[in-house]
Amino acid sequence: MISCLIVDDEQGAIDILQTFIGKIPFLRLVGSSTNPIEAMGIVQSQPIDLVFLDIHMPQLSGLSFMRLLQGKTKVIITTAYSEFAVEGFELEAVDYLLKPIAFERFLKAVQKVFNASLEPSTRWQPAEKADEYIFVKTESKGKMTKVNFHEIVFVEGMKNYISINTHDDRIVTLLNIKDLEERLPAKSFMRVHKSYIVSLDKIRALDGNQILFKDMKAYVPLGETYRTPFFDALQEKVMGGKK
Repeated sequence: MISCLIVDDEQGAIDILQTFIGKIPFLRLVGSSTNPIEAMGIVQSQPIDLVFLDIHMPQLSGLSFMRLLQGKTKVIITTAYSEFAVEGFELEAVDYLLKPIAFERFLKAVQKVFNASLEPSTRWQPAEKADEYIFVKTESKGKMTKVNFHEIVFVEGMKNYISINTHDDRIVTLLNIKDLEERLPAKSFMRVHKSYIVSLDKIRALDGNQILFKDMKAYVPLGETYRTPFFDALQEKVMGGKK
C-alpha cells in the first residue's frame, strides 16, 4: 500500500485527486492540504510514500517544497504550467501531470510508483526489442545509406523529402515524414511539430518553444498541438533514462 498526500492551494483540484485516489486499490490517502507549510509538517511527522504536488502556491512553491524534501518522498507534480517540467525532472519528480488531469494519465503516473516498489523480476518488460536501423535511398542513383536509430538527433520534413540529422551527418531522402515516424521506436522518438521528429535521448534543454540538443547548435520548434503528448513522453523518458 502506498501512502499519499495531496498538496494544492485549490480545493477543487484536491477533490479531483481524492476521487482518483479512491479508485486505485494500492493507494491510501493520508490527507490533503492547501497550505504547503502545513503539508511539510505532515511529511516530517509521519511516513508518506508519495506527494501529489502543485507548483504555484502561496508561501512556498512546489519546487521549493521538493528541494526541502531532498528526495526522501516521491513526488508527482500536478500543475497547469508546462514550463516547469525540466526543473521538476531535475528534482526527480516521478511524473509531471498537466491540469486538467485525465484519470488514465493519473493511473499511468501512479503505476510508475507502484512498479518501482516491486522486485525487478516482476516489473513490466517490453515484449521484444525494436529495430535498430534502416536503409534509406539518397540522391545518388543506386546508393543506400544505413541510418542507426541511436544516432538520429532530429528529423525534418521538407514537402516530399525528409532530412535525417545526426551529430555527424545530414541525410536527405525521398520519404514521407509520417512513414519514417511509424518505423522509429515510439519510446525513443516523438513528433513535436508537423515538420519535426526528435530523439528524446538527445534533448539537452527547453527554451520556451524551442527544443535544444546536446552538442548541437540547431534547435527544433515545439508545436502548440504537440505540447501535452510531448511533455508526457519527455517526463517518462527522463525518469526511465537517468544514468
